[in-house]
Amino acid sequence: MNSNPLHTPIDYLKGVGPNRADLLRKELGIHTYQDLLNFFPYRYIDKTHYYKINEVQRNSAEIQVVGKIVHLKTVAQKRGKRLVADFVDETGKMELVWFRGHKWIKESIKLNEPYVIFGKVNWYNGVFSMPHPEMELLKEHEKQMRVTMQPMYSSTETLSKRGITNRLVTKMIQQLFLENKKGFLETLPDYLRKELKLISKSEALFNIHFPQSTEKLAKAQFRLKFEELFYIQLQLLIKNMLRKQKIKGFVFDQVGTYFNDFYKNHLPFDLTNAQKRVIKEIRNDMGSGAQMNRLLQGDVGSGKTIVALMTALLAKDNEFQACLMAPTEILATQHFNGLSELCEKTDLQLALLTGSSKTSERKIIHERLENGELDILIGTHALLEDKVQFKNLGLAIIDEQHRFGVAQRAKLWKKNVIPPHILVMTATPIPRTLAMSLYGDLDISVIDELPPGRKPVKTVHRYDNNRLKVFAFIRDEIKKGRQVYVVYPLIQESETMDYKDLMDGYESIARDFPQPEFQISIVHGQMKPADKDYEMNRFANGETQIMVATTVIEVGVNVPNASVMIIESAERFGLSQLHQLRGRVGRGAEQSFCILMTGHKLSNDSKTRLETMTQTNDGFQIAEVDLKLRGPGDLMGTQQSGVLNLKIADIVKDNDILKTARFYAMQLLKNDPKLQMEENRVVNYTYQQIAKNKTLWNYIS
Repeated sequence: MNSNPLHTPIDYLKGVGPNRADLLRKELGIHTYQDLLNFFPYRYIDKTHYYKINEVQRNSAEIQVVGKIVHLKTVAQKRGKRLVADFVDETGKMELVWFRGHKWIKESIKLNEPYVIFGKVNWYNGVFSMPHPEMELLKEHEKQMRVTMQPMYSSTETLSKRGITNRLVTKMIQQLFLENKKGFLETLPDYLRKELKLISKSEALFNIHFPQSTEKLAKAQFRLKFEELFYIQLQLLIKNMLRKQKIKGFVFDQVGTYFNDFYKNHLPFDLTNAQKRVIKEIRNDMGSGAQMNRLLQGDVGSGKTIVALMTALLAKDNEFQACLMAPTEILATQHFNGLSELCEKTDLQLALLTGSSKTSERKIIHERLENGELDILIGTHALLEDKVQFKNLGLAIIDEQHRFGVAQRAKLWKKNVIPPHILVMTATPIPRTLAMSLYGDLDISVIDELPPGRKPVKTVHRYDNNRLKVFAFIRDEIKKGRQVYVVYPLIQESETMDYKDLMDGYESIARDFPQPEFQISIVHGQMKPADKDYEMNRFANGETQIMVATTVIEVGVNVPNASVMIIESAERFGLSQLHQLRGRVGRGAEQSFCILMTGHKLSNDSKTRLETMTQTNDGFQIAEVDLKLRGPGDLMGTQQSGVLNLKIADIVKDNDILKTARFYAMQLLKNDPKLQMEENRVVNYTYQQIAKNKTLWNYIS
């Protein structure tokens, strides 16, 4: 057995036994005393008041009543039978009803003995009734730990069927407290508790399960939320610190001719202050001797590509190669074309490698990479193949990193004895709170201003019955020589339905915009890649004025002449998707427009999304609203939400606690980076426990 009593398997707790233990493991993931202790209630019911039967209201609230069962009968009904008991007190009578478990209930009920019953009340045929009440003999009830507010625990259908009720879980946790008389190990240092006026660990755990008052409950919640977020931040900060100490990086101390020549002579426009600040942060990282691991966030069109190129030039000045990896061929090709254009007047050597590259081309690229002739390689996952060997890779830039797994990123690292500097770019703004918790081990740079001369896209919401006006507006824009996107939603469940929506839309547009006056491209997920590219290129070259598409075009198509984005059934899109789609227009000097088309029936969330889109172009503001609507798990996709498997804190609602926790974790590491001071002994011990058990809550206590 482990010396820590809380690591005892749950089977050994009095009243559990092997069968129940098995259910708790399977259904709730409760393996040890520790897990049960950290199985927190999701709400509380006030049980301070005992009602008389004549005080009961028809509001189906949950109430408790003291009385006696004077009569039991079985009543036939359409399906099976129900068991009905007459329950009385000195003021009146009501019925208790059971639809299952009759035999066991009949055997266990004691007639004419005082009971405390608790449950929801229904009004039916002139009588109050309570189906499947919780029941306890009054004399037993009086012996229990007195709790003013009753905890309610999450359950599953299987548990309810197998008799593991809320009351039983409550009893198990009471038993755990009775067995653990000594209390629980403190996990936060005294000075921190004093400064933040936090209650002790033991008091917090007791009051989260059995709150003695609403005030004590609030204190318990704050203490446990702070602790959870504090240790997550501590883990991330230590990880970052260790990485910088352990993983040596190439020292790029030369800012040489390539960087300076490009900056002075070939920059197509002046850098914004935000771009200058970010380049400076990157230069500091690359000159520090530790491996850079930086996340570069910038809204669509904020000029991340120039920053990426300037970073690659620093690598070249220090005699290293760079690579840029994008999630799709379209995006990789676009990066290649954009960078080639910028580097036209320099002697930098660039190449593009994707799944479609011919064998003969690949061979040449492989050779030029290995002998160091190539300076920058741009491509898709093809860059990860074992055959792709660099002479000396010093910088890896990854675009839209949430589309690449951790294993894929690690492959890039292994392309060199010393891992290259890593710059991760994303146009999906991540709210600060989430970035702090998900990417807390990356350093974060933000480009938060658009290049001068860019006009913000005007966004409006129109209902389907305004379609004719919208079509008239499109005609005017096309007359001015502009191009238009019309995007239809993609719903995973039904590709046939999406296709039908798209084709119906295409036909109605073709009717209103007839050939030869108008030319229309169509792009959707069921087309062959070559056909898709052909249609995309026709639009990009201005051969077609209207592009009808599903969300295939969300990332990466750059057509400066396109000035109108129409999003059909806009209520079906998430906020970040709407924002990404809007970013496809507004890339030229002309005023651009985004029109959100919907029907009249809209949910509250849809209304919030549409209002947010029409009110702001700021991707970070939009991401904050998105986080509130969808929660962190959905926002990050499944592969990353696991990081935030929080037990009690909520990253959105507890944003302020998160900031406080990060601040104190940083202070602590600044004063005591190795956690060696006497006053931080409990932190060191707790941190070691987390590291050993891999998950945060296995240890806390």
